[in-house]
Amino acid sequence: MDNRPEIARAAAEAAARQSYGKLVAYLAARTRDVAGTEDALAEAFAAALERWPQTGVPEKPEAWLLAVARRRRVDAVRRRLTSEASRDHLKLMAEEMEASMEDEDLPDERLRLMFACAHPAIEASVRAPLILQTVLGFDAATIASAFLVSPATMGQRLVRAKSRIREIGIPFRVPDRAELGERLETVLEAIYAAFAEGWTDPAGTETRARNLATEGIWLGRLVASLMPDEPEALGLLALMLFAEARRPARRDAAGDYVPLADQDCRLWDHALIDEAEALLGRAATMGVIGRYQLEAAVQSVHATRRRTGQTDWAAIRNFYDALSAISGSPVISINRAVAIAEAEGAAAGLAALYVLGDDKRLNDYQPYWAARAGLLARLGNAAQAVEAYDRAIGLERDPAVRRFLQAKRAILRN
Repeated sequence: MDNRPEIARAAAEAAARQSYGKLVAYLAARTRDVAGTEDALAEAFAAALERWPQTGVPEKPEAWLLAVARRRRVDAVRRRLTSEASRDHLKLMAEEMEASMEDEDLPDERLRLMFACAHPAIEASVRAPLILQTVLGFDAATIASAFLVSPATMGQRLVRAKSRIREIGIPFRVPDRAELGERLETVLEAIYAAFAEGWTDPAGTETRARNLATEGIWLGRLVASLMPDEPEALGLLALMLFAEARRPARRDAAGDYVPLADQDCRLWDHALIDEAEALLGRAATMGVIGRYQLEAAVQSVHATRRRTGQTDWAAIRNFYDALSAISGSPVISINRAVAIAEAEGAAAGLAALYVLGDDKRLNDYQPYWAARAGLLARLGNAAQAVEAYDRAIGLERDPAVRRFLQAKRAILRN
């Protein structure tokens, strides 16, 4: 049986997994033409699927793809441009194409590409989606799902952003220290957005058969390796690893949702937790404490239950106090209210939650209504708790979590 097509397909998929963003970053770094580069790479991968089953997988698949993409890009420019300036541009790319790849190490420009996508000249709402597409190769539909907009709208935004990079010549570079903070925050937000979308979908939201949570961690490892002295990069990676470590315990044998407090610690991935603890400890020595380190610290406290059998809710409340001071996020405030309830009682927690009632962003936010329902139920206010559960159930997308909330509501009704 001829298995060369399967081998070729597996090699192409591996190259896409490992090198897509690296190739986009390298090819687009000089021309700033991200869209044209993606088109050329798409043709290169198509050529690989056609030729590798016949000729065999090349010794250096990444180099082969780069050479073909270069040729495709030169051909596209030749067809499109005829001015003197364009001939100079064509000459530049031809020189690139002629460079031998046998002994050439392809520099990793992905971090520079991510910072180009996070440039202030790019519309804020599209910076994170742009990073997900250019570095990971996600399609517009998958990204649209993560950011709650239509695929058509997201596609248009991405096209405009790539045109902006080319038109104003946004540089592919890591910003100077003075401007690094905001741009790094955007890069980390994009990574966390990818992870969070996969984390909230236990079945695994996939594109090219890849899981978003897994890809978020992979990107987090990339940034942490390329910026090992940035404590927030380490903090984000630690945060994602703590959460991923609990994945095996989030569903029981029947596929039903298991809340954190009821999870069997023995099912957690202890190697991932140990790695996260080491990253968080390293970040703590750098003297700068930020959002992701504090969120990871909360998860670290939860993780200590595997050794002590108890959760230090007072410590968690203190971390959420610090997070509230630097973020002002209603999501943080909800978690803080839950921690207060555990540390000081349901009445104190509900009071902290009611303070948020005027924030219109919470009207359609399921965790707010679920937390409110749970605290009302603990205080014996069954009627209002049922109303809050109704709201939470209507907002929940995950069938397993919806069943969990329905069971809680049924207990109150009975």
